[in-house]
Amino acid sequence: MTLYVNLADLLGSRIESGFYRPGDRLPSVRALSVEHGVSLSTVQQAYRMLEDNGLASPKPKSGYFVPAGRKAPALPAVGRPAQRPVDISQWDQVLELATATPDPKVIQLARGMPDITSPTLRPLTQALGKISRRMDMPGLYYDNIYGTKALRDQVARLLLDSGTNVGPDDLVITTGAQEALSVSIRSVCEPGDIVAVDSPSFHGAMQALKGLGMKALEIPTDPITGISIEALGLALEQWPIKLIQLTPNCNNPLGYIMPEERKRALLTLAQRYDVAIIEDDVYGDIAYTYPRPRTIKSFDQDGRVLLCSSFSKTLAPGLRVGWVAPGRYLDRALHMKYISTGSTATQPQLAIAEFLKDGHYEPHMRRMRAQYQRSRDQMTDWVTRYFPESTRISRPQGGFMLWVELPEDFDAQRLNRVLHGQGVQIAVGSIFSASGKYRNCLRMNFAAKPTAAIEEAVRKVGAAVAALMIQTD
Repeated sequence: MTLYVNLADLLGSRIESGFYRPGDRLPSVRALSVEHGVSLSTVQQAYRMLEDNGLASPKPKSGYFVPAGRKAPALPAVGRPAQRPVDISQWDQVLELATATPDPKVIQLARGMPDITSPTLRPLTQALGKISRRMDMPGLYYDNIYGTKALRDQVARLLLDSGTNVGPDDLVITTGAQEALSVSIRSVCEPGDIVAVDSPSFHGAMQALKGLGMKALEIPTDPITGISIEALGLALEQWPIKLIQLTPNCNNPLGYIMPEERKRALLTLAQRYDVAIIEDDVYGDIAYTYPRPRTIKSFDQDGRVLLCSSFSKTLAPGLRVGWVAPGRYLDRALHMKYISTGSTATQPQLAIAEFLKDGHYEPHMRRMRAQYQRSRDQMTDWVTRYFPESTRISRPQGGFMLWVELPEDFDAQRLNRVLHGQGVQIAVGSIFSASGKYRNCLRMNFAAKPTAAIEEAVRKVGAAVAALMIQTD
């Protein structure tokens, strides 16, 4: 297949899946040439092919656009504002997801698991093996509470790509992003404090709030632009909010990237009301666009943003290596880290540091971004094809999660029970809410390369949805 046909197929898939909506301007010829490393004439041939197929329409001196008559899948609705802070529930459903045993007979669409089969991870496994064979056994010793200096040096360099300028001594290595979030919450809050969260929100962060005795105030969140600054401002006026917790880049579960001007506006709001921000950037490096989006932390001048991330989504979750840049809360974060796990396991830190230092990280990320973007397009196409017409779906701008919204009276927990007997597991929407909202929603993972087995699993989910909708009519 020629280069221009490949490019036309990729763009056509994005248009068909609704990533580009009717009337949207498509990327310029020059931008696509740079992004895909092809000639200008190759891009022009691809656009002519799309034009012949009715998927693109040229406008003189303006570029190419999606024809206005095309129908795109509707986006998920923005939730209604919360009436008050609530005690967080849904632990039983989260526990069910967290305790699911890997089973080759089950197509796992539920877990936040990246694809770990890429050959670009081989240098990492080699580094782990080499460290384990060293006679001085460095991987078996405690390191200090901050984490190994070699890894902190590399993470500080890595963060420059997001505009975040912190030194190695501003970072604390943690046992995954989950510990980074927990340490950050305890560094800022006391039991009973109110935390504003995006909604839907990552269930791990909310369960950390629950376990630490906090109350959550869910803020309406747009599936394209993120948390509502306007609703957050009203909430800050009304309630003694201590902390804002959110995932602005490649959000889990909605997949949006919060526009830069809204990140700045959110930080300004936090300064006005003197509240801290916990920013979960665990998916930030998997943005499909280049350069990767800036963090809120990159605009922070007074240390109120605690930036959390890990290598669980970019490399492998079993490494259990994350980090936090806690700003003004560094001393408190170190104490919270000390009383939770002490120092983080040394061997994976040293292996990741070597992987980064030897230049393997960026080639791996380029490969995975391209794969996840293709998988998103394919998963979106399958959901559009196999689910009822009333289905609403997110348009992820990074990561590997798709959020699916069904009619308001639908019960995704019932759906999951039906699917369990068919060898498929999805994540039910209610675990992404403090109060159990989004029972009519589900989240599906599209990290793996598309296969006939995964397509069949998505078809089963769509068929089960249609059958349950008929039963409830």
